[in-house]
Amino acid sequence: MSQTTDQMELREEDIRKQYPAALALLEGFDHAPRIAVASVAGAAPVERSPGIGTRRAFRSTTPGLVTRRVARTEGIQIAARIEAMEAGEGLMSPLQATVLQALRRALAVALAVADQYAERTGLRDLKRANLEGALPPARTSEFSELLTAEALVTLYVFASSLSFQLAPHAGSETVEIGEVEEVLTDNAQLALHGVLWELDQDIAGLASSDTRLVAVALAFAEALMDKVAARASTAGRLEPFTAAHWRVEADQFTVQGFSPARAAKGSTLTMTFKTPHEVVGNHIAKYQAMKLAKMIMAYDFDRKLNPFAELGGFIFTFMGDGAPGTGKTTLIQMMAGLINGYCQVAGYPFRYQNLSTDNIDSYQGKSGQNAKAFITSIIDPAVIGFGTIDDIDQLAGKRGDRQSSAGQLEITAVLMESFAGANTVVRGNCTFGMFSNYPENVDDALRQRAGARFLVDGPQTRDDYIDILSLLLGKNHKIPVGDHTLFAAQEIKKAVAASFEGHSRPHEEGLLKVFDKVDRDLGALDTIAKLGTYLKAIQEADPRFTGRAIKNITDAVKVRAMDFELPDEWMEEPDLFLFQPYDTKKAMIEDLRQPITTAMVIQEINRYADSEFRYADKSDEVAISNMVRDFERQEEAKRRYLEAKG
Repeated sequence: MSQTTDQMELREEDIRKQYPAALALLEGFDHAPRIAVASVAGAAPVERSPGIGTRRAFRSTTPGLVTRRVARTEGIQIAARIEAMEAGEGLMSPLQATVLQALRRALAVALAVADQYAERTGLRDLKRANLEGALPPARTSEFSELLTAEALVTLYVFASSLSFQLAPHAGSETVEIGEVEEVLTDNAQLALHGVLWELDQDIAGLASSDTRLVAVALAFAEALMDKVAARASTAGRLEPFTAAHWRVEADQFTVQGFSPARAAKGSTLTMTFKTPHEVVGNHIAKYQAMKLAKMIMAYDFDRKLNPFAELGGFIFTFMGDGAPGTGKTTLIQMMAGLINGYCQVAGYPFRYQNLSTDNIDSYQGKSGQNAKAFITSIIDPAVIGFGTIDDIDQLAGKRGDRQSSAGQLEITAVLMESFAGANTVVRGNCTFGMFSNYPENVDDALRQRAGARFLVDGPQTRDDYIDILSLLLGKNHKIPVGDHTLFAAQEIKKAVAASFEGHSRPHEEGLLKVFDKVDRDLGALDTIAKLGTYLKAIQEADPRFTGRAIKNITDAVKVRAMDFELPDEWMEEPDLFLFQPYDTKKAMIEDLRQPITTAMVIQEINRYADSEFRYADKSDEVAISNMVRDFERQEEAKRRYLEAKG
C-alpha cells in the first residue's frame, strides 16, 4: 500500500544507532522504585542452585574467538531474567529470543523518536546548555515541561512498538498485571528505568512459561499505553509529537500520536459457517447482512475510510431480535462466513470476536476493561472487523434495574460510549451486531444506539417450513419433496421486496392507531412536513422516540438508497473493485445509488417504530405479569398463614 503523505520515515540507521543503549538497558541498570512496591524479593534472577550462575555460559570452539560475556553488577537484568527461564536443553527458546529482540527493537525505536522530538522542540539545545551550567533561569520551567513530554513520548512509543511486534506471537493465554505504577516523567532515561523495573517484576512473578512471557509483555504494553495516554491528556508541549507521524518501513510500524499501532492480525475462525440459502425466512435481515458483508469490503486501507461511510449508507451497529430458535446464531454464522471468504480472496486480515457473559467479572472495573478491549480489537483500522454481542440483555445491564450487577452496568456504559459517543469514529472497516431474545430488557439508550433493526422472526410461511425441514433432514433419505419447489420462496430480492412492502402500514397495534389518525387528518404522507408530523405523533405516543430514533431512521433510508448488492465478481476478482483507488470505488458506488422515495421513508419509519412499540409492549406486559404473580403469591401466602394460625 502506498505511504500517506503526512508520514515521515524513521530511518533505519537512526534506529540502529540506539541499539547499544537499548541493549545496555536490557543487560543491567540500577533502579530504586519511587512509586510502586516490589512484589518479587530481589530484583536479580535467583540462582537455580549454589555455584550455578543465572546466565548461561557459552564456550567457543573456534580458536581465537572470545565469546565469554562479562557479568553485570546492576540490579535489574531483564535479559538475564528471560534467559534464566526454563526453556529445555540449556538453550534460550525461540520465543524467549523473540521477546528480547522485540524489547530491544521497541526501546531503540522509542529512543529514536525521542531524538526527533528533542530536535523539533529545541530540547536538545536546552539539555546541552543545562550540562554546561548555562541554562537561563527564565527557561527552567520550559526545560522541565519538555523533559516530561519527552518521557511520555518515549514510554508510549516503546509500549506501542512492543505491542505491535509481539501481537503476531500472541496465543490464547492472557495475563492480568493490573495498573503500571512506576511511571516516572522526570526525564526519558529515568522513565525507561521505572517501567523496565516494573516489567522485570511482572516477568519474575507471572511468566512461568514462554507463552505466558509473551502474554505478560503484551499485557504490560497495553497497560502502559493506557497509563501514558491518560497522563498525556493533561501534559503540555506535546503538539510537535502529536502533529507528526512517523513510519518504520522495516516493521510496517507507524507512530501517530498517542494512538496505538496495531499489527494487522486477524483471528482464526473455527465456527461453522452457513451459506445464505441455509438461512430460511428472515428475508430482510438476511438481505441486509449480505449487503453489509460486501459493504465492509469497500474499506480503503490507505485512506482508512469506507466510501459507504462517507456517502451515508453504512451500518455501524445493528440489533437483531426475535424469539428463541428463530435463527440469530445462523445469521451470525452466515455473515461471518461471507466476510471471512471475501477477506481470504482479497488477502485482507479479518477479525471476528464475540462479547459473551464470560466477560462479566466480579472485580470492579474489570468488566468495563473487557468490553473496551473487545471494542478496541474490532475497530482496529488495520483489519476488517465483525463484533457480535449475543444475548445482550444478559450481558449489558439496564440502568435502574436493581437486578443489574455492577459489571453489567460497566459494560453498558462502555458500549454506549463506543457506539455513539463524542469520540466515536465510523471508518467503515467494522460493524457490531447486538442480538437478543428479549430486547425489551436492554437499556433504552443502548438499544437506540443500534443504527439498524433486524427482526429475526425465522420461518413464517408454509413454504418456509417445507424448506427448513428439507434442509435440516439432509440427504440421507428418499422421502419425495412433493408439490413444492425447494427454496423458491427464499429468492432473496422477491422476498425482500414483499417484506419491505409489508411495512407500508405499521404492524404493532399501538403504532397503527397513530398512523391511521395522522392519515385521516393529513391524507397521504407525501411531504416532509407530513412525515415530520407523523414522527411527532409517534413521539407523543412514546416519549422514548427521540432525535436519535430519527437519525437511525434516516440512516436506514440512506441504506435503502444503496439498495443494491455489489456484484459477486467484484468480490471474486479484487482488481475490479476492492483494489481500486478510494475515489474510483466511491464513484463506482455512486453510480449504483438510487434516489430516496417517500415510500422508503414511510416503510423505514414504520419498521423502526414497530420495533420500539414491540419492545415497549413486551416490557410493560412483562412488568404487569410479574406484579400479578407477586400479588397472587401474597394472597396465597396470606391464606396459608391464616389457615395455619386457625
